[in-house]
This record gives sequence, C-alpha cells and structure tokens, in this order.
Amino acid sequence: MLDHYLFLEESMEGGILSKFVIWVREFGYDSLLGNPSFRLETVIFGGVLGSLYAALQFFFAPIWGGLSDRYGRKPILLITLTGTAIGYFLWIMAGDFWLLLLSRVIGGMAGGNISVATAAIADVTTREKRSKGMAFVGIAFGLGFVLGPALGGIASQWDWSNSELVFFGMHKFSAAATISFGLALINLLWLSVGFTETLANEKRSQSTSFLPAVCKIGEVTSPDARRTCMTYLLYMVSFSGMEFTLTFLAVERFSFSPKDLGEMFLLIGGTLILVQGFVVRRFVGRMGERNMAHLGIVIGVVAFLVISYAQSYFWFYPGLVLMSSGVALISPTLTALTSLSSKDSEQGINLGIFRSCGSIARSIGPLSAGMIYFTYGSSIAYLVGAIWLVFPAVVLFSVTQSAGSRSLRSAH
Repeated sequence: MLDHYLFLEESMEGGILSKFVIWVREFGYDSLLGNPSFRLETVIFGGVLGSLYAALQFFFAPIWGGLSDRYGRKPILLITLTGTAIGYFLWIMAGDFWLLLLSRVIGGMAGGNISVATAAIADVTTREKRSKGMAFVGIAFGLGFVLGPALGGIASQWDWSNSELVFFGMHKFSAAATISFGLALINLLWLSVGFTETLANEKRSQSTSFLPAVCKIGEVTSPDARRTCMTYLLYMVSFSGMEFTLTFLAVERFSFSPKDLGEMFLLIGGTLILVQGFVVRRFVGRMGERNMAHLGIVIGVVAFLVISYAQSYFWFYPGLVLMSSGVALISPTLTALTSLSSKDSEQGINLGIFRSCGSIARSIGPLSAGMIYFTYGSSIAYLVGAIWLVFPAVVLFSVTQSAGSRSLRSAH
C-alpha cells in the first residue's frame, strides 16, 4: 500500500491532493505536511483508495463464499487468483492513474476470496482444531506483513520509469508490481496442481442467491454466527482506524522516517506471527474461543490507551506490541466461532459475510478515525478507539462458547 501512496504522489501532483493540503493546513498540521520524508496528503488519498479496495472485498467476499459452497472451493479460488494476477499485471503498466485504479478494483473484487480459503480450512479441520487451523491464516498474514515491505523496499531500488520500458507504461513501482504478479502466478500454479478439493459433493449448497453481503446478513441462520460477525465488524472499525492513523502519530510525535516506519510494521508483523503461532494454538483449547477473543479486546483497550498518551519510545513500543497481540487473539478465534456455529453447507457464505464485515469496517474505520485525528488530535482519536471497543465486548458476551472448545478443554 505504501507503493500506491508514493505512486499517487507522482501521478496526482496538484488537483485533488492540492485541495486536500489546504484542508489539512486549516487544522494546523503544517508540520506534518512539511516533513520531506512523509507526504501526509498522499497517504490520506491512498487511504481512500484502500477504502475502495476494502469496500469491494465487502461486497464480493460472501459472493465468492456462496459460489464455493455450491461449486466447490478449488474452481472459485482459481477464478479469484486469476483475477488477482490480472490486477497486478495491470499495475505493472499503470503509468496512468486510471489504469492503477482499474487494477485495484479488480484486485479488490478478487481479494474477497479469503472467505473461500478459510472455508477450505473449515472443511478439513475438526471442530476441536478449528481455531488452530484459522491461526494459520493469521500467521500467513503476519508473514506477509514482514516480507511484503521488505520485498517492496528492495524492488523500489529498480526504477523502470527512467528506461526505454517507460514506453510500455512502466513507472517507479513496476518492479514491485512485477514481484507481486510473479507471486500470484506461483500461487495460481500451486493451486492448479497441488490443491485438492475440500468440499464433498454431498455437502454442497443448492442456493443460487449471490446477493451482496449487505443483503445476506439476515440469511445467516445461526444467531451466534450473526453475533460473531457483528463483533468482528465493531472491533475492526476501531482497530483499522487506529492502524491507519498510527503512521501519522509516529511521524507527528517521534518524527519517524520511512525506515523507522518499516521497522514499526516489522514489529507488528512479528508480534502477529508469534502470538497466533504460539499463544493461540497452544492455549485456545484451554481458554475457549470466546474467552480468548474477550482477552484480545481487553488488550486492545489497554493498547489504545497506552498509545493515546505515549510521548516516549518506552510507552509507544509496548503499546504497539499490545495492539498487535489483541488483534492476533481476536481474528482466528472469531473466525473459528463463526465456522463452528455454521452448517457444513453454509461455511463459505457465513465466513464470506464474516470477512466482508471486516472489509466494510476497513472502509469505515480509516475515514472516521482520520476525521477525529485531524479534528481533535491523536490522543483523543486513540481514546475514542479504546472506548469504542466496549461495543464489540458487549455483543461478544451473548455468543455461546463453541462446543468444540468445550470438548477440547474437557480432554485436558
């Protein structure tokens, strides 16, 4: 995403961004705008682009999930991964802003396939091991958090816009897009050859309704699944907003350089891997998914309060560790609770709705948090984020602890 911001800085100088600069300066943030290593207006505009990407995932996650319930996981994953590859291919030659936008639209539509991937995990894991299986998804995201910026940093050293390749629409970040395209092709090849269909024919749904998620929440037959979806939505509104404004706070308070920001996200990604790979997989059977998710929310509240008042590294870095630990506990456990509360024939659609709740939250959270941040300041923004977490905690209290976890705890 940082590559998107920098590319937008080059291709959209003036115009919309210039108007945004005027708006930001009205709120007294000239110091951030004047930082030569950090273009705030570009990052905000990139955030709007990211919100579009998340909104597309919101609409398409349950559609892909529902299609996979009817036709199987593998064909839908093949279709969506092909879309991902096409999106990256267009980005390679996105010398024009509208081509970049088209590549992100296609990528957002295809990116809703995480619901299909989690449904495939649900197909092949027992109820007792569902949360441990979902933790692998979190570990994969954590690894992406760590390796993605590193690969992007290496690729940023290759500027193809100053070569004869510019004729084909190549730009400063075509190398990074090429690496992403190559990884997408490898993923597609592995899926074609090495992935075995996980959903048996007798367990497939006969539903032919593929309406967007906003029209399908009422179709979730399990009350607990609906509540876990709502818990995830409310939590991710706060978390995504705080995650989005975290870069601003680091620059505002500590004058972080791009290198410092990269190290910050490395810490966050490493914490995600450690907590989901060790804590969740080792202790979820003893605690239960609901209790572990509640613990994650409590940790999130503490994290946002610490970051809200942190004026030194001594408090800021522990706050980051707590923040990433909280979401590391919540994501796999709420995913597992949704899966455990769903019938075999409804895994894809229900997990699709669950993922789309997170996507719409990532559309709402950054914009809402950004408005609070630039109107009232960073401390108030993170204080509001902490208070907001009361709502998902209350909804989660009404969710029944999964039978799978109860049986697992009784076995210890």
